[in-house]
Amino acid sequence: MAENKRDYYEVLGLSKGADEDSVKKAYRTLAKKYHPDMNPGDAEAEHKFKEINEAYAVLSDPDKKTKYDQYGHAAFDPSQGGFGGFGGFDFNDGFDISDIFSSFFGGGGSSSRRNGPIRGEDINVRITLTFEEAVFGTKKEITYSRVERCDECSGSGAAKGTTAETCSVCSGTGQVKVQQRTPLGIMQSVKTCDSCRGRGKIIQTPCSKCKGSSQMRIQKKLDVTIPVGIDDGQRVALRGEGNHGVNGGSSGDLLITVMVKQHAIFERDGYDLYCEVPITFAEAALGADINIPTLEGGQKFAIPEGTQTGTQFMLKQKGVQMVNSRGKGDLYFNVIIEVPKNLSEQQKTVLRSFAESCGENNHVKRENFFKRIFNKNDNKN
Repeated sequence: MAENKRDYYEVLGLSKGADEDSVKKAYRTLAKKYHPDMNPGDAEAEHKFKEINEAYAVLSDPDKKTKYDQYGHAAFDPSQGGFGGFGGFDFNDGFDISDIFSSFFGGGGSSSRRNGPIRGEDINVRITLTFEEAVFGTKKEITYSRVERCDECSGSGAAKGTTAETCSVCSGTGQVKVQQRTPLGIMQSVKTCDSCRGRGKIIQTPCSKCKGSSQMRIQKKLDVTIPVGIDDGQRVALRGEGNHGVNGGSSGDLLITVMVKQHAIFERDGYDLYCEVPITFAEAALGADINIPTLEGGQKFAIPEGTQTGTQFMLKQKGVQMVNSRGKGDLYFNVIIEVPKNLSEQQKTVLRSFAESCGENNHVKRENFFKRIFNKNDNKN
């Protein structure tokens, strides 16, 4: 029930009406934290992961987000009539007003829709990729369950050598008119034909394979090309690979949501990469040519003299290739100065001499730093 669900913004730890970037950032952080691969056997993490994906599916879609902001969970609760409780009609999607009048006053205006082509449902699957597979692209074989037209009866539902007969009760419309006496007089309405259950046809001898349903559920294997540069949470859509339609309707789509494992070194933000690179005290003080890890291997970079820990540098065009583009993001790395441990007595003597040679400079710098901090606080007060 909708009332038992947590607020989608609360699930992602966001304020009401959060923008698209905030939704995406929150989702990526939480999805990685509660991903099943990171929490094997943890039922609570699995539940939170599903809850996070459900919230993201709504808040990342501008149309769904607008409806959710207006109606809350009721926007997607069939028991409440759909968006705002208007008896199942979505006024944002458009409808034929003749359908409403025909249901009350007859006319059979919707029978053509009932027996007309119906598009098959989309199928949603998830796959997990390594960081490298997402960055460089890959091919994956996936197996999923799909509804297809029965090959035994070619989708007719009738056994070979037989055909479905037009329903004599509704004359093939799938609906019958019903008259009711009301305070306003005799009213005529339309309901589904009980004899053929709205199909308009009756199968006397059902197909032995599909039992007259005209469709079968099968397991299908498919080789899927994952594009270069795809990111965590993004989807690949394969048109027409979803469930088969009914009455000649088109097939739905196969929607593949990608989950990307974390990398040992790099963090990704869009098409940019971030990492930390350790350097020695001597390299920071004197400057040095060091090797920086990139997606294509190591690259030489000149660290300038006097570099401080936490300083960020950038390697242009060394990030992730953009999907369907030749452009690339950038690689940002922060240098972290490693303080040496287990020094020998000779090394300690050299460092003491260095410290003494600096005189009072370090003490003066430290005192000036604290003075600036205290002065800022005094000015605020």
